[in-house]
Amino acid sequence: MIAVVYSGSRYADWKLAEKGNIISEFKTPGINPFFNDENFITQFLNKNIQLINNAEKIKWVYFFGAGASSSERKEIVGNALGRFFRFSKVIVDHDLKAAALAASGDEPGILGIMGSGSNAAYFDGKKIIENNFGLGYILGDEGSSNWLGRRLLKCFLNNLLPEEVELKFKKKFDLDRTQILDKVYRQPQPSLFLSSFADFLMENQEDLFVKNLVISGFDHYFKTYIIPLKEQYPGVSIHIIGTVAAGFQKYLHESAKNNKLIVSSVIKEPIYNLLKYYSNKN
Repeated sequence: MIAVVYSGSRYADWKLAEKGNIISEFKTPGINPFFNDENFITQFLNKNIQLINNAEKIKWVYFFGAGASSSERKEIVGNALGRFFRFSKVIVDHDLKAAALAASGDEPGILGIMGSGSNAAYFDGKKIIENNFGLGYILGDEGSSNWLGRRLLKCFLNNLLPEEVELKFKKKFDLDRTQILDKVYRQPQPSLFLSSFADFLMENQEDLFVKNLVISGFDHYFKTYIIPLKEQYPGVSIHIIGTVAAGFQKYLHESAKNNKLIVSSVIKEPIYNLLKYYSNKN
């Protein structure tokens, strides 16, 4: 049996499979070594009954996650998974590698992430070529749910929301200035709080304010990440992975067109492609 995990900061997708057949599938809170240490991850795993029941049967664990971009952070996740899945070989890699395998397989391509965070890289068919993107939820993450949530809250706090959007916002969230600032500046993992407003924006994406907000985020994303890669690696396809890309797909393509780009594929949940890829190898 193999376990394939694709994790953002908000949640993680798990698929347990044997000979290509899914035995169990579920979502859990996200595992991000930038925020979570080994003890936290181990305690979290020991509370999941589906993992406990299958731990000894699993021979390979393939984990791909946001934050697993350096050897030190990969080690945090790898050590925790290794202690829990004692009879397994554990592979830990960045979510960009997952995007590459899910969208391109073994073919070169420009891969983008647009979910709770955002990032992009060139994949040469074997490995991700390192770059200086991925600055996180304060300095980067353009176009992501975190970025969109931050912009939405800023407009709300500065009384810049259109009346109809503001009324819907107040009815759904019942938040005031003090609560918002506390969650952003004093509570742990503010990026999760900021990302939580993506669903509201998706529910109201036909509103002109929301459309302009989202397209602005996508324009920032393409200019910051994709255009520099396209100039460096012309002629390869662009693939974008993630819930934000999929949820606002028509605006993604509109923004791409405005920036003279073509997005070849948009994949909401790459884990199914990953499961197929690794099932064929085991």
